[in-house]
Amino acid sequence: MEQQIFKTKEEMGAAAALAGSARLAEVENPSFIVATGASQFETLSHLVKADLDWPSMTGFHLDEYIGLPISHPASFRKYLWERFVSTLPLPLKAFHFLDGEKDAEAECERVGKLISETQIEVAFVGIGENGHLAFNDPPANFETSVPYHIVDLDDACRRQQQGEGWFPDFDSVPKQAISMSIREIMRAKTIICTVPDSRKAEAVKNAVAGPVTPEVPASILQNHPDCRLFLDEAAASLL
Repeated sequence: MEQQIFKTKEEMGAAAALAGSARLAEVENPSFIVATGASQFETLSHLVKADLDWPSMTGFHLDEYIGLPISHPASFRKYLWERFVSTLPLPLKAFHFLDGEKDAEAECERVGKLISETQIEVAFVGIGENGHLAFNDPPANFETSVPYHIVDLDDACRRQQQGEGWFPDFDSVPKQAISMSIREIMRAKTIICTVPDSRKAEAVKNAVAGPVTPEVPASILQNHPDCRLFLDEAAASLL
């Protein structure tokens, strides 16, 4: 796992976007995965400015709450539309949003079939305060081969979502989500993992320096042949 540490979140996000866009530029008609949340603000703000052949590219959505309307401030479909898809200079060939409002099982199957027929060149991801990867909370399922599955969100994950300001109180945070599986994330040729803030420092230490274990889902990234970790100084403070 290649690690780079930057003084500020802005420098971190710019470097992550540059590395990811350079990788995408090497391939014809590439497909990629984008994550959401506060950790991705800087990366996405720079990625949308990259000089890429966007109309040749296909994007996939990493995870989404179940039962949350797209109008809700915490909706990841809303987030990705407002912060990424609608701000690109030209439209993508396709972007496959996850809809968690209706039949979540059917949605897992629908988007899972699409991504299983695709080689993902770059996955832009983050690490949660509890070490989660996407919404795969500990203990994560490292074995399932389905591309998307329904997961239960643990209390630590739900507290993080409330703490970041997406929900007014803990009880408002959904208890389930659609998440890309660990094995599907690991299938990407390159993983760009961006993690800012001191509140993530313990998770970063455990993921980078600890054993590979489902109790720290992001630790699986140690086994990826091309995972590039971008940190600000706060997130790297315990390394």
